[in-house]
Amino acid sequence: MATKYDAIIIGTGQAGPSLAAALSKAGMKVAVIERKRFGGTCVNNGCIPTKTLVASARTAYVARRAADYGVMIAGQIAVDMKKVKARKDEIVRRSNTGVENWMKGLENATVYLGHAQFESPRSVRVGDDILEADKIFINVGGRATVPPMPGIEQVPFLNNSSMMEVDFLPEHLIVVGGSYIGLEFGQMYRRFGSRVTVIDRNSRLIKREDEDISDAIKQIMEQEGVDIRLSAECMTVEKRSDGVAVKLDCASGDRDVIGSHLLLAVGRIPNTDDLGLERAGIETDAQGYVKVDDELRTNVEGVWALGDCNGRGAFTHTSYNDYEIVAANLLDNDPRRVSDRITAYALYIDPPLGRCGMTEKEVRRSGRKALIGKMMMSRVGRAVEKGETDGFMKIVVDAETKEILGASLLGIECDEIIHVIIDVMYARAPYTVIQRAMHIHPTVSELIPTLLGSLKPME
Repeated sequence: MATKYDAIIIGTGQAGPSLAAALSKAGMKVAVIERKRFGGTCVNNGCIPTKTLVASARTAYVARRAADYGVMIAGQIAVDMKKVKARKDEIVRRSNTGVENWMKGLENATVYLGHAQFESPRSVRVGDDILEADKIFINVGGRATVPPMPGIEQVPFLNNSSMMEVDFLPEHLIVVGGSYIGLEFGQMYRRFGSRVTVIDRNSRLIKREDEDISDAIKQIMEQEGVDIRLSAECMTVEKRSDGVAVKLDCASGDRDVIGSHLLLAVGRIPNTDDLGLERAGIETDAQGYVKVDDELRTNVEGVWALGDCNGRGAFTHTSYNDYEIVAANLLDNDPRRVSDRITAYALYIDPPLGRCGMTEKEVRRSGRKALIGKMMMSRVGRAVEKGETDGFMKIVVDAETKEILGASLLGIECDEIIHVIIDVMYARAPYTVIQRAMHIHPTVSELIPTLLGSLKPME
């Protein structure tokens, strides 16, 4: 016999727990299903652990540069990878346990541990239990994909999840994938002390960004000793006695890269293939993402999909915003839409890239009249004072409305500075609001008004 609920939430990533709490507070009887680890990707093998590792890697980097600041450190700088991992594990444990205790402590909520599968549009099976509800929310996230590289089934490899278990220093880490995950791990392990080679099939890193951003990031990585191999169109891998070899067909460099360990960072796929979606009639696209409308409703009435599994964003903040959209529409009579949000994300290499809105390339392709401003970080006093002047800031503005169309800020603290731009874009205010604002000195953000004062027509 089925147990009836008002709502069933499958998965406890960034959207699920907050939605469960909101529905519970509204008096609904809620079932929360989690098959593995509470908190989803962000808590367990995404944002929280990787940024914890990035912090350890940066500490090693700064320690090695101490003499540049007049600080003398006696002896060799060494990294204890077991302690690095232990610190990361403890921070993850606190977050993971926090989400689990939160869910189990909710009023009107029951937590089921196990794998969920749809039996019908209104029923879900978890082990021997059948649950029914008029409202079902899918928040199952995604996982790393394995590219169709010849020989890959014959060699051991790591991905963003299994890297979380590494408590040693790879002698030579080969990273396949020159985008966000690959670059963060690449710089991180170079700073820990590994030799690192990043390989990408494209002609430049993170190809979704403007070329000047890609070039600057490549320069930042190479000056730290990371070897970058691009245009690797025909990669094959094979096991060697001392590790793994990746055979390339590159525009330059040796045709083989031989390393001790291989990390695959070439994209992600949604965890939707084993949910029994077909039994509920829930539609997915060719990649397996659940199709949703502007309010995150699937084609089946009473079923929503939130987070990475819906293909409408691949970040913790987009997943949490999905929760906000659904909750506002369901509980607050507040019509919010996915199309209301502005693209925003960051690349957490050091220095970080903060991005929002359109790229310069996208603006040019649109054909609209635009203004553009660019400033090297070497002109920013705060960056000079800290001895970290890599990168630049770039902003594009609509010449007629004077609204900001997008920004790419690559430099020290730019993952925070980008919010100066984002908030004004949401307000649909003219760029002159920031240009005429008085910012605090000495900061990085104080140069944003100066940058906006130097806008020129985009040629």
